Amino acid sequence: MYNAIFQSLGDYIGAGGWVMPPLVLATVVLWFALGYRFAALKKGTVRNVRNLVRRSESGKMPHGNGVLVRALNKGLELKRSGQPYLRARLDDAFFDEEREIRKYHVLIMTIVLSAPLLGLLGTVIGMIETFDSLADMSLFSQSGGIAGGISQALITTQMGLAVAIPGLIVNGILFRTQKNMEMELAQLKDILCSEPLSQGLEGLQTPETAGV
Repeated sequence: MYNAIFQSLGDYIGAGGWVMPPLVLATVVLWFALGYRFAALKKGTVRNVRNLVRRSESGKMPHGNGVLVRALNKGLELKRSGQPYLRARLDDAFFDEEREIRKYHVLIMTIVLSAPLLGLLGTVIGMIETFDSLADMSLFSQSGGIAGGISQALITTQMGLAVAIPGLIVNGILFRTQKNMEMELAQLKDILCSEPLSQGLEGLQTPETAGV
């Protein structure tokens, strides 16, 4: 059973010519990058930012290990340290999280945009070979005739679209999640730089929160 599946897969890749191996490699890289982004875009909590900060100030820290929870831990540590220029320090502290949620987005978009073009290139190459074979009528000796040769030439376009369309849809969903998370990180900075919200942070005003 598995031998038949691998044989069919090998025949399909071979029918597309030299363009198919790069497309297969692009598929593997694409879904690895999508899987990485899916794992990286975890908040670690289902609560909104303001509620999360209030609960953490009262000692109810979330147990997750998502982006928002890690940023909150760093932010509260800086807040309690009473260091000046808190907003700039928060920007530096959150840099790793902000970079993590953007990672591989450009790579994914590059693969999604280039895969159909690579597939089209394979189709053009296949069509040229098909029409060249008409000169000596060699194509009629193959099973399927001209139609079979053209269908083989179109395999690469089919593969390119099969790579691009699911990747575009999934990455669109992940990109929206990324934007929402960036907004939550910015909101977290604003809350931490504002006046203390509870007794847990009373007396820890920085020059920024004190109006200096």
